[in-house]
Amino acid sequence: MQSMNHTDSRIEIDPDNAQQGLAQLVLTVIELLRQVVERNALRRVEGGALSEEQIEDLGVALMNLEEKMEELKDLFDLDEEDLNIDLGPLGHLL
Repeated sequence: MQSMNHTDSRIEIDPDNAQQGLAQLVLTVIELLRQVVERNALRRVEGGALSEEQIEDLGVALMNLEEKMEELKDLFDLDEEDLNIDLGPLGHLL
């Protein structure tokens, strides 16, 4: 069995990078869910399943969520491309 040099096996964790990585992951999942909800809402609107009031409320809610996402991306210094994770053969997430 090959012995490992103890200093080579250490992983240095920078708390700032860990926070940034976690923020990127969480915001990516939220953005994915936001897009799924938005697409579903558009299908319901196009299908005539919502009243005018429901359509307006949904539009306001989606705009507010998009604004909040922009604020969070700014807070963590992320842009749209940072949330677009490469899934290999499946392509990009967003």
